[in-house]
Amino acid sequence: MTERSTSEFSLSVRDHIMIAHSFSGSVFGPAQRLHGATFIVTATFMAPQLDEHHLVIDIGYARDLLREILAPLDYRNLDELPEFDGVNTTTEFLCQYIHGRVAQQLGDSAVDRLRIELGESHVAWASFTAPVHGR
Repeated sequence: MTERSTSEFSLSVRDHIMIAHSFSGSVFGPAQRLHGATFIVTATFMAPQLDEHHLVIDIGYARDLLREILAPLDYRNLDELPEFDGVNTTTEFLCQYIHGRVAQQLGDSAVDRLRIELGESHVAWASFTAPVHGR
């Protein structure tokens, strides 16, 4: 096992989605009813070193990739999507879900870790950071 370098490069891109959803469970109080949310979504791509072009990842590619992953969720009621059947689509859950979808598309890039952050408001946000699979 190799020790992870303490140095790291990162590049972030940002987009947004507007969704509707509801939650099951008394812990969610009034959010058990159908409600809307607009999330600011930030994807931060991380690598211990730059690639041969001195990039973590191409900004245009990263922006297009994030939009492609978010498009099926945008302006949708998540309660109606089969992949979320019986799932409380909390902000934290959506971070992990989006992470998995983005990570699958990274191919042979220099990126070895990815953070997805969803800002629900100016006072509340969540994130999920994990290695990119196979790295």
